[in-house]
Amino acid sequence: MMTRPNRLRIGLALGSGAARGWSHIGVIQALEEAGIRPDIVCGTSIGALVGGIYAKGRLDELESWLRSLSWSDVVGFLDISMGSGLIKGSKLLGFLAHRLGESDISEFDLPFAAVATDLHTGREVWLEKGPFLEVARASISVPGLFTPVLRDGRYLVDGGLVNPVPVSLARAMGADVVIAVDLGADMLGRASALQPVSSSVIPAEPGDGLMARLQAGFASLFSSSDDEPPAPPPPSLMDVLATSINIMQIRITRSRLAGEPADVLVAPHLAHFALLDFHRAAEAIDEGRRATESVLPQIQALLGPVRPPGGEHPTLQPSTEP
Repeated sequence: MMTRPNRLRIGLALGSGAARGWSHIGVIQALEEAGIRPDIVCGTSIGALVGGIYAKGRLDELESWLRSLSWSDVVGFLDISMGSGLIKGSKLLGFLAHRLGESDISEFDLPFAAVATDLHTGREVWLEKGPFLEVARASISVPGLFTPVLRDGRYLVDGGLVNPVPVSLARAMGADVVIAVDLGADMLGRASALQPVSSSVIPAEPGDGLMARLQAGFASLFSSSDDEPPAPPPPSLMDVLATSINIMQIRITRSRLAGEPADVLVAPHLAHFALLDFHRAAEAIDEGRRATESVLPQIQALLGPVRPPGGEHPTLQPSTEP
């Protein structure tokens, strides 16, 4: 196959977005079917998990499992913790290690790195070495939902707090053209973006009845009088957490992309997805494919008819702040 003389290197930056992140699979499939294979992959949060499995060469296995995933399966992976997060994540990572195998990022088929946040300093941390599942677990550690990860003497949480769509990391890794996936582009300002997490996100515990009564009691203090329309029911704790995270990451994404624009932005329309709708993989994958196909002419105009080759990528420091 002939190659372009300028040897453009394609970087794929996969953004954060919880269950909406399964759409990254459809994005990757649509790109490869068009003859566009990234030379560099990086991701934040769910983008780090999907991107790493792709860079490892096991994306087909992930998709096969996800398409069989049910809501009861999702609930089964929620190992409840009463510590610094509601979910430890050990069940999920143990399952993925058993199914996909554990390996170091340095052994992947493609150069890969992930974004996390230093909980103490608030600094952006770039992770490009070490066991993949440990790296992915740090990047997906949504504050309040997942417990933080202790790595190199510091606690790390979700990279979406600082860099939800890691275009800057892709460029630092040597990408000439960056294709980025923004999972929150259609969310802010739409009622559908404020979806409840689920009526049964976390299995009921003995204390749940007390919490429900307390919330109902507080709501009654602010209820309308008989001659006024009834007030909407107050959101649950999980609804408040999920929606607040969405708002924060959307605002940060807009700011980061304004200063660090991608060459092509893929924006799946998944505002109707709730935080933990991981059992809706087929719908998300299809939407990722649709969103990518809509921007293929733009990508092909940048790259030309021939996919550029890969090459050696620069070595990053394990932790840095652009």
